[in-house]
Amino acid sequence: MARVELVMPKMGESIMEATILKWRKNPGDRVELDEPVLDIATDKVDSEVPSPVAGVLVEILFQENDVVPINKTIAVIETEMGSAQPAASPAVSQPAASNGARQTQEPAVAAAVPYVPSPATAEVSKSGAGGRFYSPLVRTIAKEEGISATELDNLSGSGLEGRVTKKDILAYVSNRSAAPAPPVAPAVQPAPPAVQAPAGGSAPLSSVSGGVEIVEMDRMRKLIADHMVMSKQTSAHVTSFVEADVTNLVNWRNQVKDQFKKKYGENITFTPIFVEAVARAIRDFPMINISVVGTQIHIKKDVNIGMAAALPSGNLIVPVIKNADLLNLAGLTKQVNDLASRARQNQLRPDEIQGGTFTLTNVGTFGNVMGTPIINQPQVAIMATGAIRKKPAVLETEYGDVIAVRQMMFLSLSYDHRVVDGMLGGSFLRRVGDYLEQFDVNRAI
Repeated sequence: MARVELVMPKMGESIMEATILKWRKNPGDRVELDEPVLDIATDKVDSEVPSPVAGVLVEILFQENDVVPINKTIAVIETEMGSAQPAASPAVSQPAASNGARQTQEPAVAAAVPYVPSPATAEVSKSGAGGRFYSPLVRTIAKEEGISATELDNLSGSGLEGRVTKKDILAYVSNRSAAPAPPVAPAVQPAPPAVQAPAGGSAPLSSVSGGVEIVEMDRMRKLIADHMVMSKQTSAHVTSFVEADVTNLVNWRNQVKDQFKKKYGENITFTPIFVEAVARAIRDFPMINISVVGTQIHIKKDVNIGMAAALPSGNLIVPVIKNADLLNLAGLTKQVNDLASRARQNQLRPDEIQGGTFTLTNVGTFGNVMGTPIINQPQVAIMATGAIRKKPAVLETEYGDVIAVRQMMFLSLSYDHRVVDGMLGGSFLRRVGDYLEQFDVNRAI
């Protein structure tokens, strides 16, 4: 008999951990090759983890709702095969990069340490002040070294989203004798207990007075909140705006949308046209298609454009159109419609929300004329398209200037001022506007 370690699979660039949502198998259960063993989630997508071998699940090392680093052993399967190395599920492992793409080295994972379950009497919970997460290893070290929850909450972390790593807490322990003790927080009077929701339900809680409704954020909203705060802390955000006359584009779409639907079986919206213009402008300004790793600038050779899509829950997800610059308008339309449809049905695969190099969000969908979007890390720029409105505009003609009713829209670009200066950001945005304004009204489909 051989014991095979099932490890937390790698879910894509910048994803360093995942949350265990549900174990589908219990210790002692038989599992077949590629049979789902558990469900996991990241801030991007939910996914199943299938078994890499056939055998018997003999040990589970993490429980539901635990946050586990990638490549960490999460379970042990006993099989009649020869000894095997720890294996991740092939169904959710990172897809190979396309030919010619420059590989981006992932941030190093902390050295492997044998997993030690947290004792039931641990003094530090896995969630600290403000919902900050502490791994089982960090909590174990804190208990062994007598580090209180207050000390841990005041400790700066170098991990993802400011989390405390093994290195951080060991450094604190070694310097603890010389460091001043953190101030003791004054005793706080406990708040009146909230009314509990019915067992098994998700009803909102209410305050004792009844004047406040308390609703717990769902898992995705918590992750989005952390990701947004992390982005603002990481990048120096600057936003530029241009106004574009898209009358030709609007007239062309109105003329061809029925014919386009008949020829390709797809409804053409403005989004694929915006994606096409962005992809062309990225080729003109490749330094907008980069990411920052430490003090290094990684220039991406592929143009992979993420498009923010609203979910029925109100949350957002960003599926990615890979190699958007190589697709024609029909191909872009098919990709946009397919990804948006499956995003609303929660049917996106992990690889379809990974690898983005630039993000586009359409705030005009909600009737907004402009927005200042937050950068989708580790990218350095995100563009928002506003609502298209009829407005009076000055036109230059051979007979002089005239005022006419035109279809106008605002474009806004938020960019990381650490590496993208005003000239590059402004020039790129203006180029996108030029491509939209110069749209050929006689273009064939």
